[in-house]
Amino acid sequence: MKKIVTITFTMLFILSAAFAQEVKTTQVSENPNAPEITFAKNVHDYGTLFVGGDGNCEFEFTNTGKEPLILSSVRSSCGCTVPSWPREPILPGKKEVIKVKYDTKRQGPINKSITVMSNAKNPTEVLRIAGNIVKKPEESTIPVKSVGSSTTPTTK
Repeated sequence: MKKIVTITFTMLFILSAAFAQEVKTTQVSENPNAPEITFAKNVHDYGTLFVGGDGNCEFEFTNTGKEPLILSSVRSSCGCTVPSWPREPILPGKKEVIKVKYDTKRQGPINKSITVMSNAKNPTEVLRIAGNIVKKPEESTIPVKSVGSSTTPTTK
C-alpha cells in the first residue's frame, strides 16, 4: 500500500511539474524610432609601431536613429586596451568618438576587441584593433676617436 501511495504522489508531482512549464511565445516588436549606432570603421590597424609608441586611436560613430543613443558599457578584451566613451546621450544625427589607448610596451602582434553595448537596434557592436609592436632599432654605435689625442709619445 505504501508503494502505491508513493508511486501515485511521484506521478502527480512529475505531471504537475510538466504542466507547470508554460511556453511563452512573445513577439518582440522593434521600435522603428530606436537609436542606431553606425561606425565609420570597425577595425583600426596600427600597422607597425615601436615599443613605447603612440597607441591611441579613435572610432567615430553616428546616431542614425530617431531617439537619443546611450552607450551603457564599452569593454576591452584585456587590460592593455583602455577605452573611453561619451557618457551623455547622443542625439539623433550627432557624431561622437570612442577613444582607445593601447599600451605599446609589449612586443608582438596586436589583435584586441572592444565591445560596445548600447540601447540601439544593434545593441552590441564589436570593434577591433590590430597591428604589430616591434623593438626600436638600435642607434649606430661606431666608436669615435677623440681629436687631439695621440697614442705615440712625442719627444722634445
